[in-house]
Amino acid sequence: MANKLLVGIGLVCWGLISGCAALVIGAGAGTGAYTYVNGELVRSYPATYTRTMEVCTQVLNDLNMPVREQTSDGVRTTIATERKDGTPMTLKIAIVGLDVTEVSVRTGVVGYWNRDLSQQFHEFISRRLTP
Repeated sequence: MANKLLVGIGLVCWGLISGCAALVIGAGAGTGAYTYVNGELVRSYPATYTRTMEVCTQVLNDLNMPVREQTSDGVRTTIATERKDGTPMTLKIAIVGLDVTEVSVRTGVVGYWNRDLSQQFHEFISRRLTP
């Protein structure tokens, strides 16, 4: 419980320190808080990076969302994909700690980001990561 609280506090502090207008929009049951910054809906999960990557890939496959581009630097992977209706989506999966991974979802184009679709994708991830 304390780790989850520290992750949430860390995300809020990061938003305040970076000068971004971070808005905490809700807390998931045991999975941390959402942060919405510049069209990216960010959430931390109590899961390893490898497991989170597997789940994200499974969700993309199940939704028939092709991976258009994927890059990784060993700590963060960025996946560019698109929804069936042609709406672009970008996922960023990053290692935060040994058993904590941060996922950022951006759906739409600059100025027309769709937070609801990004939140829906996070819900798919959360359901699969919950035992």
